[in-house]
Amino acid sequence: MAKAKLAYVCQSCGTTHVRWQGRCEGCGEWNSIVEEQVDSGIGAGPKAATANGRPIALVPLSGETETAARVVTGLGELDRVTGGGFVMGSAVLVGGDPGIGKSTLLLQGAAALANQGKRVVYVSGEEAVAQVRLRAQRLGLGQANVQLASETNVEIILSTLQAGEAPDLVIIDSIQTLWTDRVDSAPGTVTQVRTSAQALTRFAKKSGAAVVLVGHVTKDGQIAGPRVVEHMVDAVLYFEGDSSHTFRILRGVKNRYGATDEIGVFEMTTLGLREVANPSALFLDQRDKDAAGSAVFAGMEGTRPVLCEIQALVSPSPLGTPRRAVVGWDASRLSMVLAVLETRCGVRIGANDIYLNVAGGLKINEPAADLAVAAALISSLTNSPLPPDAVYFGEISLAGGVRPVVHASLRLREAQKLGFRSANTGKLGAGDSGNGLAVGEYSELADLIGQIAAKGKRSQPEAERDD
Repeated sequence: MAKAKLAYVCQSCGTTHVRWQGRCEGCGEWNSIVEEQVDSGIGAGPKAATANGRPIALVPLSGETETAARVVTGLGELDRVTGGGFVMGSAVLVGGDPGIGKSTLLLQGAAALANQGKRVVYVSGEEAVAQVRLRAQRLGLGQANVQLASETNVEIILSTLQAGEAPDLVIIDSIQTLWTDRVDSAPGTVTQVRTSAQALTRFAKKSGAAVVLVGHVTKDGQIAGPRVVEHMVDAVLYFEGDSSHTFRILRGVKNRYGATDEIGVFEMTTLGLREVANPSALFLDQRDKDAAGSAVFAGMEGTRPVLCEIQALVSPSPLGTPRRAVVGWDASRLSMVLAVLETRCGVRIGANDIYLNVAGGLKINEPAADLAVAAALISSLTNSPLPPDAVYFGEISLAGGVRPVVHASLRLREAQKLGFRSANTGKLGAGDSGNGLAVGEYSELADLIGQIAAKGKRSQPEAERDD
């Protein structure tokens, strides 16, 4: 009997090493390399598999195209992020922190599809059937015709799915609990996760069923397992939120059949997740309009305009190295804005402690928030509240200019719908309109900063006279 070959695989990135070592050369993680047995089945290297040499038919690039068939759940926010529903024959990876509500969201989507007459199979590797039923009854979904199973072996799951009528949607909760006979390693390891995901993705392509895989999230906020799993699936969705807020955000970071960076907003209630049709009103709820350091940013999340509050606090620092605390935005982007304010605008702000927060727990990734951040910083520094009915958006260049951003009309339309009267941004394009708002167009950041600082200087003598 031939001796089994061994490999040393990093459990964070999937890099294979010829021997064990303390640090992975691929991702730099320490103590993440585990000894695994090399397999010749699914997911094995090309040398282990037998090539059949069967030719395939080549077709021209030009030809008829077919629109991808979808199963629409009826949950508007979920369908928005997926691009209009789950595509038949696609594989979707959903990740999120433990207890964030991934199983609740998918169970609600499964029940909505089952009520439409679709065949839905929910396979849980973490909970027993009785536990899933208890959750469904608590959510008021106990009467939905969803087929349940509690199994972790991939071969048994695939045999069960192929034995009956072809399902429309298959939910696997979660991919880290599955194991296959083709791999001799513990469940949750890189080899097991990759092999199981590949087998389920192949089933989705052959059967035409939409397969949803639930993935755990590491302490760094990444889906556990090798990055190759994200490359194998057609869409990757992150379910975000924290225990201090009741709302949850479903964000699409990859989608072959729709827009990326699309978000869906839900609110966690005692009866499950409730859709939030107007997230801008939610993020601006209970905003302190008269406080200095508060600016409203008109942002874009995919194709949806979202307004949120950016809060800044600038205070004298008693330390030699001032503090920089950022929540919901890129810390390196804040350093760039501070450098521009110091060098191009002559604002002495670097010696202060600076705290920046995106209210409501929303995470902003686009550079259009530069102008709102700069306005909030100067407002806090000069103790001058910004106009409560004004929004800010624009990208700041290293030369101190304000660059225009895309989708300006959509941002202005959303602001006008929520009752705002003015906007401050860069130069609008030829096809952009103010939508009834008083738009202040700035080509230089120093012009806007000068206006905010002047109001702060005028307010200080008035406050002294009042005292």
